[in-house]
Amino acid sequence: MKYALGPILYYWPKQQVEDFYAAAVNSQADIIYLGETVCSKRRELKPKDWLGLAKEIADSGKQVVISTMALLEAPSEVNILRKYCENGDFIVEANDFGAINLLAEAKTPFVCGHALNVYNAQVLQLLVNKGMQRWVMPVELSRDWLVQLQEDSKLLNIRDQFEIEVFAHGHLPLAYSARCFTARSENRAKDDCELCCIHHANGKPVYSQDNKELFTINGIQTMSGYKYNLLNDVASMHDLVDVVRVSPLGDSAFQTLAQFKQAAEQDIKFDLQLDRECNGYWHQIAGLETVSS
Repeated sequence: MKYALGPILYYWPKQQVEDFYAAAVNSQADIIYLGETVCSKRRELKPKDWLGLAKEIADSGKQVVISTMALLEAPSEVNILRKYCENGDFIVEANDFGAINLLAEAKTPFVCGHALNVYNAQVLQLLVNKGMQRWVMPVELSRDWLVQLQEDSKLLNIRDQFEIEVFAHGHLPLAYSARCFTARSENRAKDDCELCCIHHANGKPVYSQDNKELFTINGIQTMSGYKYNLLNDVASMHDLVDVVRVSPLGDSAFQTLAQFKQAAEQDIKFDLQLDRECNGYWHQIAGLETVSS
């Protein structure tokens, strides 16, 4: 099993991003995803900065993947997408089907991101034929669904042609919208948001009337309030999952990666914060619930 650092989903200052990836080079991550996937107005790092950072990290021996936007709203965003798809050096994570078309045209191998609604082996077969090398399971799917999908992939003789990656830790990206929820929560128009997301390093929590952390808003992204944590479910991933993804929530991501590797190698259990963490989707129950494995 390999371990991946997903792209930073939040808006961090440029120095913080650079410091994070300088530390990531020495982390347990085998794969590091780079790039802005949420909002094109987040321009602390420009495309040339991301590609320059990718080259630096690749020199350390890590596999680098360039991640693309999940929701494109302007021609300028398509131009940036095309630049990434035609980069010539790095595999690309496609979070939009338009990206897959461009990647297939450029004959650039790609990862199918969890933002895409890919739920069955027949679609995976189509994507493999277009150049897909890894599929990131949509976050709402369960282990049972994955088992069945793997069996279906074997029947189509494609299972050995792609890797399976699972989002295993972090706030789950649940939905995307043209509306910016962070701006709206601060009574700002989307076009005049003043980049307020930068003040919320891990998104902005939304509480229910009984004070339960129900959601996290992150620009156009609606995320889970609880952190998804499959740390105690690693044993159930053996012979099923190729790559475990940790979504960065600051420098704590490096410790989390080390814990996942430790859990896989030593089959130990960790204490979960039942009022802040969940693993329901993996067990095919309500997402907010937690199963103590």
